Formats: sequence, structure tokens, C-alpha cells
Amino acid sequence: MQRRDASLTAAAIVLALLLSACAGGPSPRNDASASAKEAAELQVKLGQGYMEQGQLETAMEKLQRALELDPRSVDAHTMLAVLNERINRPTQAETHYRRAERLAPDNGDVNNNLGAFLCGKGQYHEADAHFLKALNDPFYRSPAAALSNAGVCALKAGDSSKAEGYFRQVLTSQPNNAIALFELARLHHQKDDNMRARAFLQRLESVTPADPAVLDLGRRIETRLGDAAAARRYGDRLQNEFPDFQPEAPL
Repeated sequence: MQRRDASLTAAAIVLALLLSACAGGPSPRNDASASAKEAAELQVKLGQGYMEQGQLETAMEKLQRALELDPRSVDAHTMLAVLNERINRPTQAETHYRRAERLAPDNGDVNNNLGAFLCGKGQYHEADAHFLKALNDPFYRSPAAALSNAGVCALKAGDSSKAEGYFRQVLTSQPNNAIALFELARLHHQKDDNMRARAFLQRLESVTPADPAVLDLGRRIETRLGDAAAARRYGDRLQNEFPDFQPEAPL
């Protein structure tokens, strides 16, 4: 997601859509239930494909059919939640996110998804609890996603100290994580600790392509540090490479 024409901002909530990764219910007891489960999985995959093509009405039909075949399909509930968010039906989206969580209460992807949704609603405390549940799943394959989301949510809740802790944890497993590096640079700039802010930003610039938000932050950091030449270089790049960029209010 993007805000202020920037791709590396605190809006970058990460949503996991890992089909067939969730343990949504008991194993099939007979061939008939196994067949229905397989048929439901096919409908979910078809629904996802139609969503990716922008054919949302057809996607809805496929996903609803999946639930008719297997009401305990975590993937179907997750995809229906995402689809309902996309068409601005938050109540229905929440119903499906929570149903998925009830079916797979310890699953990392499921808890990360619900946490991201709740954070978007401003329910920061409950969102944080689900991110922590995601991290407690020993089989969760994307802990950096939950940590990044938790950091973003802590920023939105106004807890910069907690956010910094989460982003630093991200870097222990993913030293080049762009979101964590950007947000740590921003946080240190906000604290007027611009030498550390510069260090994080330089690490970010070494692993990501040019981004207007990064260049704008670099200009601000160098201005605070009194390096007029470096600040001017950032400003010139912004003007030349991203002439339509509208900077945010001063940090």
C-alpha cells in the first residue's frame, strides 16, 4: 500500500495469503468428505485467480461455493475476508477473518491477517495480541511480516518505543528489510538522533531502488546534520526523478 506517494511508509501492512497453509479443521474421515475438501480447495484457487484478474463478482461466487463444500475452509474464509475488504464491506470482512481465527486459533498467517485488519480499524491493542500469537506459532514461515505489522501498528498507536523494538527484531532475521530500515531511520530522525538515522537510511539505500520518501527523508536528515551539500543532492534527485512527489509535513 502507498501513502504520500511513498512505498516505504507505515502504511505497509503485510497481509499473508498463503493458500493451503492453514490447518482449518480435522482430517477428512471418509472419501466423500475428502472429495468435498478437494473441490473446495479448487474453488478457492479459482476465486483467488479471479480476484487477481479483477473479476470480483465471479471470485465471490467461487469462494462462496468453496464454503458450501467445506464450511471449515480457513483459506475460503480468509479470501472472502480480503475480497469483502476490497469491496468496502468491513463487517463481512471481519466476520470471515474471525471465523478463520476460530478455526485455526494458533496459525501464524491467520493471526497476522486478523491483526492487520484490526490495526486498520484502529483496534491497536487487540491487533498487537494477534501479532504476538502469530509469532508464537513455531511453524509460522513469515515472522518478519508479523513483526513489521506490529511495528506499524505501534506507530499508529503512538508508541514509538514499542515500534522501534519490533523493527529491530525484524532486522535480526532480515538485515535488509526495507520497511524496518526506513521506519527506524524515521524514528531516529524524529528523536533528532540524526547520525543513527543517517546510518539506517544509508543501509536502506544500498538495498532498494530510489524512492521519493527515502530521498525526502535523506534531505531532512542531512539538513538537520548541517550538511547542506548532501541535502541539496537529495533535493535535486527528488526534483529530477520524482517531480510530482508531494512531501509530507515536516517531521
